[in-house]
Amino acid sequence: MLRVLAGLAAGLLCAWWAVTWLQSLLFDVRPHDPAMFAGVAGIMLLVSLAAVLLPARRAARIDPAAALRTQ
Repeated sequence: MLRVLAGLAAGLLCAWWAVTWLQSLLFDVRPHDPAMFAGVAGIMLLVSLAAVLLPARRAARIDPAAALRTQ
């Protein structure tokens, strides 16, 4: 999740910087709308959390000794 947070921070900074060039494409949204940035960041965090937790839960159910024996 540290890499996700680092990527999210870098992406938000780049988006904040690039939004000045994209103002003509934004309809009904202020260029530096904090709610929009927070919403996108929240969705990305939820998707990343699901991508991390689902495989971790499956791996936690496996007996370590059995996993070592199969390798």
